[in-house]
Amino acid sequence: MTTESQEPSNNPAEPVGGVVEAGSDSAPAAVSRALVLGLGGVAVLALLLSLLLWGRLSTLQDQLARQSADASSSAAEARTLARQSQEQKRELVARLAVQEARLGEVALQRTQLEELMQSLSRSRDENLVVDIESAIRLAQQQAQLTGSVEPLLAALRTAEQRVQRAPQARLAPLQRALARDMARIKATPLTDTPTLLARLDELVRLSDNLPLANAVGVAPAPAPTPETASAPRNEAAATRWWQQGLQAVLDELRGLVRVSRIDHPEAVLLTPEQSFFVRENLKLLLLNARLGLLARQPDAARADLRKAALAVAKYFDGNARHTRTVAALLQQMQEQMKTLELPRVDDTLAALATAAAGR
Repeated sequence: MTTESQEPSNNPAEPVGGVVEAGSDSAPAAVSRALVLGLGGVAVLALLLSLLLWGRLSTLQDQLARQSADASSSAAEARTLARQSQEQKRELVARLAVQEARLGEVALQRTQLEELMQSLSRSRDENLVVDIESAIRLAQQQAQLTGSVEPLLAALRTAEQRVQRAPQARLAPLQRALARDMARIKATPLTDTPTLLARLDELVRLSDNLPLANAVGVAPAPAPTPETASAPRNEAAATRWWQQGLQAVLDELRGLVRVSRIDHPEAVLLTPEQSFFVRENLKLLLLNARLGLLARQPDAARADLRKAALAVAKYFDGNARHTRTVAALLQQMQEQMKTLELPRVDDTLAALATAAAGR
């Protein structure tokens, strides 16, 4: 139901009194009503849309507010996490430096441990080499002091057995050097020291009976043996008396004059007092040679024997039997002392030095 109000018309064409016919006003009224209704619907629709948009906008604002609050809290958390991450980074850098230092210490300890293991693995062979070298040097000193090669040979045999029980390739040259030195020592002829000492004592005893080069008189005849003593008695029965007398005269004449060759004139000019000192000096030379032999100084002993031989040849009668015996003994002892030096173990010591160096 539609209620229309009667309002005065402003249109001059309309008749005064506002009376219009029903047939002529129905169409515009319907149009106006439809227009009003359309405008009202549009307005209502616009209002609804505005309400919807307002609600949507409010929702969006709330969401934006919440999102901005969340973003602010996230940014604060991010800043906090960033600070924490920076602190953790610094801690990690410090820990990394500590770990690198510890890693360096571990690497150094590992290197030292490897060196220690290598030294322990080599210590057995090195200790063996050191023990063998010390034993051989000690045996060499004992051999020089005693004049016997038995201590040296025993040390070489023991060293060879120990090397055989330790099968190492770098000890093979040492084993060959030990075998060579033992073979050379066994093949070297050595002088009997007690025999040399006994001969020196005999020379000292014979020096008292040596005739000097300026001694006057006939040298004493050798003691007759039983064969030579029985022969003159058999011949004396057949010899005539005048032959015996002539022989006695000739012997006396030979005793009065003696002709001999003297190469050193000072030997003839010796006085009896000087002769005593010559004999004593000869004894001192022989005793010094004996001391040198006991002290294992063959060079000094040989030098003293050479001086004694020169003194015998210079001051004593070379035609006398005792002088020839002493000169022969001195010459023989000088020849024997040439082999008095003990053989050395240079090959073994060189092999030990090479093995100790690890080459």
